[in-house]
Amino acid sequence: MPGDPRLLRASDADRERTVELLREHHAVGRLTADEFHERLDGAYAAKTRGDLDDLLADLPAIDLYRLPSAGIQPARRRGSGPLRLAEDSLVPAGTGPWLTWAAGSLLLASIWLIVGVLTGGAAWVPWFLLVVVPWGVGLSRRPRP
Repeated sequence: MPGDPRLLRASDADRERTVELLREHHAVGRLTADEFHERLDGAYAAKTRGDLDDLLADLPAIDLYRLPSAGIQPARRRGSGPLRLAEDSLVPAGTGPWLTWAAGSLLLASIWLIVGVLTGGAAWVPWFLLVVVPWGVGLSRRPRP
C-alpha cells in the first residue's frame, strides 16, 4: 500500500494539469510574468506530486472543468436568420425535403409535358398538380428544424 501521495512520481498528465492551472492563475492576475515562468519551469522539472502541489500551495483551487468558457455554447436560432448548414452537408439545414419536392415536381411536370406532346394534346389536364400541391402543402406545415 503506498504511503504519502505527495511522494508519488508525477506523470506528464499531472505536470500538464498543473501548467494549465498556472496559466489560469496568471491570466486572472494572481501571478506576475516572472512568477509564472518560474513556476512553469518548476512544473516541468517536478519529480513528485508534492513538488507540483508546492507550486500551487499559495493559490486558490480552480476546477478546470468549471471555467466560464467550458459552459459557453452557441445559442440555436430558429425561424428567420442566417442559413445554417446541416452536419456534413452542402445545403442549408431543412432544405432536403424541399429539394426532393422540387425534383419530384420537375419530374412529374416533365412526364406530363412529354405525354401531352406525344399524344397530340390529349393529356393536357394537369394531373401532376394532384401530387405536387398536397405534397408542398404538407411540407410547408412541418415544423422547421
